[in-house]
Formats: sequence, C-alpha cells, structure tokens
Amino acid sequence: MKTVILPSGERVPALGQGTWNIGDKPALRAEEIATLRLGLDLGLTLIDTAEMYGNGRAKNLVGEAIAGRHEEVFLVSDGSPRINPGASTVFQLTHYHPSVFIRV
Repeated sequence: MKTVILPSGERVPALGQGTWNIGDKPALRAEEIATLRLGLDLGLTLIDTAEMYGNGRAKNLVGEAIAGRHEEVFLVSDGSPRINPGASTVFQLTHYHPSVFIRV
C-alpha cells in the first residue's frame, strides 16, 4: 500500500477509512464496526472521524471497532465548529479546533 510521510516523520497509508456517514443508524452498528475492522485487516489503518459525525456516535463506534488494536491505528480527527448564538450571521464561529493527528 502506498504511504505518505507526515512532517512529524510518521508514515501513514495514503488511503484511509472515513466515518462521516456511520453511527447514524443503530440497526447498522454491528455491520459498520465489522467494516472498519475489515478495513484494518486490509491495511487501511488511517481512520478519519470527527465529533460532529453522527453527533459523536461515529467516534464511539470507531472506539469500539479499534478496541484491542490501538497500536495499528492512526486516527485523524476534527473538532466541531461551534455556532455563536448571538452572532449577526449564523455562520460566525465561536471557536474552531484544527485537525489533529494522533497515534492511538
């Protein structure tokens, strides 16, 4: 599998697993966990998630999927923009956390 080297020197797969659309349907939970685990088995050890995906359910699902396999995973996560209720426009943010890369 092709890899890239981050400025930190960490080597990660060029292709990873995204979790934007998981965790929304409880009936699919077992299948989504199994899919993430299969991806790990196939070498897709970079997983992208964010607290806003599924209102936090995606991160919980990822945590369950990688249980016992933390050493293999490179997790990419975004913070969620917070809307300022007193702002003159709905898009003004009170704060934003940039993406972070963490080895779990």
